Parts: sequence; C-alpha cells; structure tokens
Amino acid sequence: MEQINLAIIEDDPLIRESLEGYLGANKAISINVVAGSVEDFLEKTKVLPPAVNIILLDIGLPGMSGLEGIRHIRLVFPEADIIMLTTFEEDDKIFKALCAGACSYISKRTSLVHIQEALFVVRRGGSYMSPSIARKVAQHFMPKERKAEDLLSPRQKQIVDGIVEGYSYKMIADKLSISLDTVRDHIKRIYRALEVNSKAEIIRKSLEGEI
Repeated sequence: MEQINLAIIEDDPLIRESLEGYLGANKAISINVVAGSVEDFLEKTKVLPPAVNIILLDIGLPGMSGLEGIRHIRLVFPEADIIMLTTFEEDDKIFKALCAGACSYISKRTSLVHIQEALFVVRRGGSYMSPSIARKVAQHFMPKERKAEDLLSPRQKQIVDGIVEGYSYKMIADKLSISLDTVRDHIKRIYRALEVNSKAEIIRKSLEGEI
C-alpha cells in the first residue's frame, strides 16, 4: 500500500488529537504537518516544505477560512489532494470547495475508520464523500421538476385564463383573434402537458396555484 504523507489543518484540539492518534497508528500514514489554521500551516511549511500528498482541511478556521486557504495551499503543494473535513454541509460550501480544488468533502460526523478509508481512496486516485454530502451532490445534478406553468406557452396560458373565466372556445377564439380550430389544437396540447382530461381539472389546477 502506497505511503500517505498527511497534513492536518484543524483548530479543534480534541478533533486534531483524535485524528493524530488514530491515523498516526497506521504504519502507512505519516503525519508530517499539524496546524491549527491555514496561516499556521503556511508558516510551518514556508522554509522547507515537507513531503505532503494529502491534506485534511477544516473550513471553519480562525483567520483565513479553509475555503480561502485552498488557493494559498495549492501554491505550496500543487500536487497534494485536499480533503475538506468539516461540520458545514451547505450546498454552496460543498461546491465552492470542490470548484476551488478540493477532491473530497467529508462531514466531521464521519467515523475515524471511514476518514482513514477516505485517505486511501483518495491516494489511489479516487474521491470520497460522506453519504449525506454525496446525496446533496447527486441532488444538485438531478433534473429539476418543472412546474406545470412552465410546460405551457404564453398563448396556452391565455387560453387557460379564458377557460378559468368561463369563456367558451368560440369566445376565447374571438378574444385572442385566432380560429376555433387553433383554440381546440391548443386545448389538446394543454391537456397533454398538464396530464388532465377535462376543463374542470384545468380550472382546479389554476385555482390551486399549480398553473
């Protein structure tokens, strides 16, 4: 198994000590830098950068945040893989971190066993996400459900308005200066788009705010 040269940037002393104790017990993991902030890390690696191929980086740090720090860390360790280890699971922070250059994003609720597993997955060229975070990423790329209103053209919305107001097809045609056949053709398309079979269902959807 390939050697992992690890750096830990974490301001919580209890979490930092837990990571050092558990991960440091693995002979394949060498913890070469431990820092409580990005500034502290950059200071410790300024003169003679140690061997580092994976960095565990917190977001909520004193001074410069982990998100801000990614760019500065990359200048010193361009080849190192950065794993965000954080309590923040908001979509914007996840994607900002990944866009900035982090390869993985792990919740601090993740067990030490799985954090260690993540290190080896990343070292082998993979990416690791906590299940809750992986779900957020998947949901971000899932097709968004379209509202019924978005399925209708402007003309079809005008026809729906006419139906709701109680107009006949002939009255709608006259009001919109189109033929009766055109109105009927639009009605068929409206039925298909809204998955309804009657004017009553169109009126109900409109009254309930669905269109």
